[in-house]
Amino acid sequence: MTTAAPFRLSGRAQSLKPSSTVAVTTRALELRRAGIDVISMSVGEPDFDTPAHIKAAAVAAIESGKTKYTGVNGIPELREAISAKFARENGLSYAPDAVTVTSGGKQALFNAFFALLNPGDEVLIPAPYWVSYPEMVAFTGAVPVAVPTTPETGFMLDPAEVEARITPRTRMIILNSPGNPTGAVFPPDVLRAVADLAVRHGLMIVTDEMYEHLVYDAEQVSIGTYAPDHTLTINGASKAYAMTGWRIGYAGGPKAVIAAMNAIQSQSTSNASSISQYAALAALEQHEATTEFIGMARTAYRQRRDAIVSGLNALGLPTPTPQGAFYVMADTTRLHPDELEAARLILDEGRVAVVPGTDFGAPGQVRLSYATSLEQIGEVLWRIGGVLEGQGTD
Repeated sequence: MTTAAPFRLSGRAQSLKPSSTVAVTTRALELRRAGIDVISMSVGEPDFDTPAHIKAAAVAAIESGKTKYTGVNGIPELREAISAKFARENGLSYAPDAVTVTSGGKQALFNAFFALLNPGDEVLIPAPYWVSYPEMVAFTGAVPVAVPTTPETGFMLDPAEVEARITPRTRMIILNSPGNPTGAVFPPDVLRAVADLAVRHGLMIVTDEMYEHLVYDAEQVSIGTYAPDHTLTINGASKAYAMTGWRIGYAGGPKAVIAAMNAIQSQSTSNASSISQYAALAALEQHEATTEFIGMARTAYRQRRDAIVSGLNALGLPTPTPQGAFYVMADTTRLHPDELEAARLILDEGRVAVVPGTDFGAPGQVRLSYATSLEQIGEVLWRIGGVLEGQGTD
């Protein structure tokens, strides 16, 4: 006798797609476990270690017993430091009670979407986009709406394209500048135009500025300076301070939105790691050491960017020069018109893990992270060249 399973997966859980970044990384790890030499260009993670002064602050926090629960929204000292950081670096006026600390930037975004969106609401997202934006939006029951950009313009956002997609159901615009996966940095005139649209149509802007310190050939501006009452600013410690595993994100914005995010967090994860919070506090308070580290990392990333962009273009894979972050988007239609198949060929034949543009809203392209050494980049270019030669495309 058989009986029905005692559980049923929710429709929301079944609708979620796994991250293609994670899928590629998993496949690469499987090959490595099999003894195959694979170079991963798929994960957006700095290859630098967390700076010593930040690690020392974490050790001191442990040794002094700062290992208990904190307030849901973070320790007061960290929220004060974030408030000061927003004012100092971004020209944003967020009081400490208009700031919240989360377990990574991803949780800040998740909390924000659940605080602001209802089923049927529409959310405008420039494409190519980070894979999690549309999935998170859809998880709330809202509808993600892509706003296209093109490689020919360096994936620059056109405010007219944004306005053309605004409907009576539009509630939010998501921005990511510098952007993942494109590295595009939206200039002040574009941001001001989008801010004007948000004010005129009564929309909320959620801006993800996680890569703000990794800008090379552009001016980084926070859109919240143009429309403070319509903007929620998301940031965190992961990218600039090489603290990905520490899981510290934060947000600043209208107090009512922050309060709603705190309520959601109180019923889900509660506070972020206490030790990580004290580490992030050191990153923000010890400016000189942190600024020195960021400058070193930015110089290295710029050199790596130039090497990988010139190399991929020389191979006949058109690749715009990104202005920020540490990613490039390469057109792989010369290798195969299907980006999934192109990524598979690069992994299986070249032993290089890249991310297909499918889940980024970027058909015919793959993303490579250049958060790795120049030596590795040289080897990657050589291997991809071998794949192209093997496919008879040279």
